Amino acid sequence: MSAFYRIKFIIYIFTLTFFAAVNTPVVAKDAQFIAKEHIVIDLKSGVEWLRCSVGQRWNGAECIGEIVKLNQEMAVQAIKLANEQLGGNWRLPSRTELENIVCHDCDRPKIDKSIFPNTPAEPFWTGEQNPYSPRHVWSVNFFTGHTYGRFMPFQDLVIRLVRDR
Repeated sequence: MSAFYRIKFIIYIFTLTFFAAVNTPVVAKDAQFIAKEHIVIDLKSGVEWLRCSVGQRWNGAECIGEIVKLNQEMAVQAIKLANEQLGGNWRLPSRTELENIVCHDCDRPKIDKSIFPNTPAEPFWTGEQNPYSPRHVWSVNFFTGHTYGRFMPFQDLVIRLVRDR
């Protein structure tokens, strides 16, 4: 093989390797999640998550920026903005969907940090009212990994949006 074709072949292999590394999705250890850029596919729940909490943005490697805590009424406005800016039908997760991303074996925060980086160890809103106490809304706390049905809709909590696949 001539030197020209050898160099061309090396450049070709380098290019394939580079683009494969850049575009390869991150897969969680238990293969529940496939993360690609700012979206995480949850194979267990059949939904797509925004990788970052509301207020943060994905910079290609992690979630940066300040998290914005919102009450349930303000969450409606955040969802409307997400749908306009990102497209799709984003919403607050159900209690079960949010519980499914808790990692009980993880240190605090109780979430897979390789999939959901810079997640605060705090309660996150769900979109579900507590049927046992209708004036409260369910939340999932990533400090403890537990679910609580005691927050009032006017309280400010962290939000991570989800949409159906």
